[in-house]
Amino acid sequence: MRDERVVDVLLRERTAIVHGAAGAVGSAVARAFAREGAEVHLTGRTSSSLEEVADGIREQGGKARVAVLDVVDREAVERHAGEVAAQGGGIDICFNATGNDDVQGTPLLDMRVEDVMQPVAKAVTSTLTVATAAARHMDGGGVILAMGGGREAIPDLGGSHVAWAALAGLCRQLAAELGPRGIRVAWLLSPGSPDPGEADPEADRLLLPRRPSYEQVANAAVYAASDWAATMTATEINLTGGAVVD
Repeated sequence: MRDERVVDVLLRERTAIVHGAAGAVGSAVARAFAREGAEVHLTGRTSSSLEEVADGIREQGGKARVAVLDVVDREAVERHAGEVAAQGGGIDICFNATGNDDVQGTPLLDMRVEDVMQPVAKAVTSTLTVATAAARHMDGGGVILAMGGGREAIPDLGGSHVAWAALAGLCRQLAAELGPRGIRVAWLLSPGSPDPGEADPEADRLLLPRRPSYEQVANAAVYAASDWAATMTATEINLTGGAVVD
């Protein structure tokens, strides 16, 4: 006989900020957080695309608010975090899904140093900015999550792998310093862009048949943000389908 008991949502009454919420990963994570009971604050550069995601969340009975924001503008990010905290009594979750503005397709031998360093600077600056702004309002503990990239050795990706390595180092440092305050830090590892469709052109480098879907990435973010992962910090969440073997 099927169990008819209602399963409680994982993020009930949590306040979450999703930066880069209009993108494919950010919007999937925002929807998943809202589905699990969080009030979600969506940020990005374009109001119309953010409102479209927010409208979809509200249509499903969720709570969503929108703010146009540049994640490398520290003053604006700090101000927004303060406003969110004032509305919700603090901040519980911060997820950074913003891109790194990388330049790919050219060997390092032929690239300008500025182009190699561009994604490194963006990854570190954006994550440090949003994480520290949110952490100031996580008085009872909280969770900081970021979207990272693979550890494979793949040519012609410019500074992307350097950026992801720098992001991992930053997250470990944040975890070490924020842990005593009850704040956890983790990053999600994906093998290139998720959701490649039925036929994955890069399946030959995976152990599983395909890369994760956006929904699967979002579900992993929900788990990491929830009390089910209460002892998980300074942790890389491997969603690569076996492209990276730990």
